[in-house]
Amino acid sequence: MKRSLPLALLMACPVFAAAAPPDGFEQRVESLRKEIGVPGMSISIVEGGKVVFAQGFGVRKLGSPEKVDADTLFDTGSTGKAMTVADLAILVDAGKIGWDDKVVDRLPGFQMYDAWVTREMTIRDLLVHRSGLGLGAGDLMFVPRTNLSRAESVKRLRYIKPATSFRSGFAYDNVLYMVAGQLIEAVTGETWEHFTVEHLFKPAGMLHAVADSESHFADPNRAWPHARMNGGLRGVGDQQVLDERDELGRNAAPAGGLSISANDLSRWLRIQLAGGKLVDSDAHLFSEAAQREMWKPMVLQPIAPRPESLKATQPLFDTYALGWDVRDYRGTKIIWHGGAVFGELTAVVLVPDKKVGFSITINSEDGEIISGLMFELLDHYLGAPSSDWPAKFRDFKKQRIAEGLKAYQTKAATPAKVGPSLALARYAGTYNDPWYGNIDVGVAKGRLTIDFKSTPRMGGALEHWQYDSFVTRFDDKTIEPAYVTFAINADGKVERVTMKPVSPLADFSYDYQDLMFTPVEAKK
Repeated sequence: MKRSLPLALLMACPVFAAAAPPDGFEQRVESLRKEIGVPGMSISIVEGGKVVFAQGFGVRKLGSPEKVDADTLFDTGSTGKAMTVADLAILVDAGKIGWDDKVVDRLPGFQMYDAWVTREMTIRDLLVHRSGLGLGAGDLMFVPRTNLSRAESVKRLRYIKPATSFRSGFAYDNVLYMVAGQLIEAVTGETWEHFTVEHLFKPAGMLHAVADSESHFADPNRAWPHARMNGGLRGVGDQQVLDERDELGRNAAPAGGLSISANDLSRWLRIQLAGGKLVDSDAHLFSEAAQREMWKPMVLQPIAPRPESLKATQPLFDTYALGWDVRDYRGTKIIWHGGAVFGELTAVVLVPDKKVGFSITINSEDGEIISGLMFELLDHYLGAPSSDWPAKFRDFKKQRIAEGLKAYQTKAATPAKVGPSLALARYAGTYNDPWYGNIDVGVAKGRLTIDFKSTPRMGGALEHWQYDSFVTRFDDKTIEPAYVTFAINADGKVERVTMKPVSPLADFSYDYQDLMFTPVEAKK
């Protein structure tokens, strides 16, 4: 469900679409894959309603010989938001809901922090990131994994304080897509997973695609993620990833819990470009009216300046529709979305004016290959001069990492040699944040420990930083470290615990800064 940063840098006189992928495209992709170090990837391209390219590259799992092919499943992250929207469109077409129905009328018990927002929020509001919640608010209820049910996570939304007023601006979130999943269940009596499989995947002929809390985890043709950590590739064990997929699927799957192959994504692209019409059929998955609603820009997104090397990718307008980003590139409207989850990245891109669409999926976190190939394909189909976009995105990524590392090292080199002000045992206890739940702080082997109780296997040591602040040293090194600060009252007791990410490049889903823990005993 998060969108990887290189992908967010998407988006120069439209010409006629070329009749086929670029010459030597297969060799170009394989050369880039090896150069960058991506274990496996797949690409599908459709033109004029036909599949012109669907192929896998590399291996499903680092160190194993199994090859990626066009039927290999990849976790597609937040690109699945558009499919949750399609689920809703099916219900709209059936007259069971309306885009502007109040959520409380369809999902009894739904509640936001503000009573007025609760009353006014519509189904459309759930889908366009204008709720007033902060960027990634509530993501720690499922990132990096969770033992909470979807219903419990939706219930806890009422405790997340807004960052801005309702409908005043754009801030990307995942939690309200969980609400959309619960709403589908309330309206249909089916789980989101079952509804998606039975009413979207099967009619669309997406025979390999799966929703991640269905019982499919041992699929032998699945790509396994290999996140790039500290300059090296970290293979993730099969069982660990299966557990994490299962734990994510409990609540956040409607925000990005789908696993899909290149062949199945090609069918999705064809349906989208055909206004909801099914492949090789006169029937529709959803109506053309619903399609127009999905692609209708709803919220302006801020446009960050690009470096000179990427200036051509800077859009003139950037908006969010229902589960899709809508922006321009070289004067042409682009419908797209990126996805990132479990160390795998995806981009799904549509160029309606050219009747062209493509998808790119990888089982690592090397987003420069997705962004680079995305723009190479866009330039090809728009008749623009070719440019080595993968190299430019790779250079930009290196620059950002270097700047982030410098900022971190500068800060890390200057902690005050003061504190802690209490004996370690006096920090120990159970602390509660209303929307996240509990953490347990303990003492073991002369060190403080921390355990995030709503997140399986999210625990480790606390190392003193300065004053009454500590740094997490999680046993799972893939989890973003956090500063943990204890506020001491006049009686020398811990009054509250706050947190913030250590890294300036931390993924926004680690929304530590939104947490406010208080001692459980004090609440009693």
